[in-house]
Parts: sequence; C-alpha cells; structure tokens
Amino acid sequence: MKTLLLIDLQNDFCPGGALAVDEGNLLIPIANELMPKFELVLATQDWHPATHGSFAANHPWRRPGQMIDLNGLSQVLWPIHCVQESFGAEFVKDLNTAGIHKVFVKGTDPEIDSYSGFFDNGHRKATGLGDYLKAQGVTELWVMGIATDYCVKFTVLDALELGFTVNLIEDACRGVNLQAGDVAQALSDMQSKGANLIQSSETS
Repeated sequence: MKTLLLIDLQNDFCPGGALAVDEGNLLIPIANELMPKFELVLATQDWHPATHGSFAANHPWRRPGQMIDLNGLSQVLWPIHCVQESFGAEFVKDLNTAGIHKVFVKGTDPEIDSYSGFFDNGHRKATGLGDYLKAQGVTELWVMGIATDYCVKFTVLDALELGFTVNLIEDACRGVNLQAGDVAQALSDMQSKGANLIQSSETS
C-alpha cells in the first residue's frame, strides 16, 4: 500500500508560529498535491502538555537553545510550542486534512520529548504508528514535513530500524538548522542508514 507520512505540518512550525521554520508554509501545497497519489496518508502531530519538560519556560533561568538533562536524556530546550488544543498545535489551515486517514500524536508525556512519529526519544513508549503500519501491510513509506533535522530525521531513522523502506521527499522538508550544517548532516545521516532521497516530482 503506497503510504505518505506527513510530519508535523502545524501552525507553530510555520512562519508566524512559536517555533517557526523558514519556508515551512511552502510545504502545504506540496502535501496537498501529493496526497491523492497515495492509497494511505498518515500524519504526525506534536501534542505537548503546557508543562512539557522540553520547554525552556518550564526551567528557571533557562532559554531556548540551551541543553539540559531531562530524565537521563540530553534535551534541547525549545520555546513553548504545539500545546494541546492550542491554535499553534493545529494543522495549517490550508492543509487538506480531509485527505489524511489517521493522525498519530506525540510528545504527550511531559517527562520526555518525542521527535519521532514512532517512539519517544528514549524509545520507552511507542505511539502506535509502527504497529498500525504493519497491520495495514505497509512496507514502504514516503516521508515529508518539518523539521528535517529533528522530527523528520528521527521518524525516518526509526522507520528504517523497524524494517520499512523509506523514501524521503527532500524538497518537501524544511529544517531548523539550530547549528549551521544541521540539515545537511541530517540528510547524510538518513541516507547513510538506508533512506532514499527523492524529489516530489518522483513520487508518481
């Protein structure tokens, strides 16, 4: 079953959002154009409680971009973003959500962050995405979304680890680039683990 996985196409990750990624909004028309080409379209959604430990505001004297230890894991601190039921957590208005068959939320545990659509960052709990895909008989994924160097990267790496063939739609992803070169490194990491880097024009 040809399956498209949309990663975190939410207001807070697009220009004007709390954790805006440059050109994140440009991915929406690409997603809308791609969806009809796939039998199954799934989406992930960052869905944080306001008390989430990855938010700099929840740590006195800390600011976004700093690193802390969060329950035994190295954690980048972020601005408050994608809080459950908030406007920022909603999918971008122009995204054709009617074309999405199922949504998997992540980042719901305040004690641990979840970049990947499959597991939290410590692989302590699963979102159910992997089991769902296997139950549907899916063996190959096409992945696009935000952000190349975080949620896209870790979703792709987990998918590969679980045995899926992964096609990363490179022109349909945008990254944070917290440090210069992060996006290029993420692409290299995904490719070296077995991901196929393709363009949206190659999905038909």
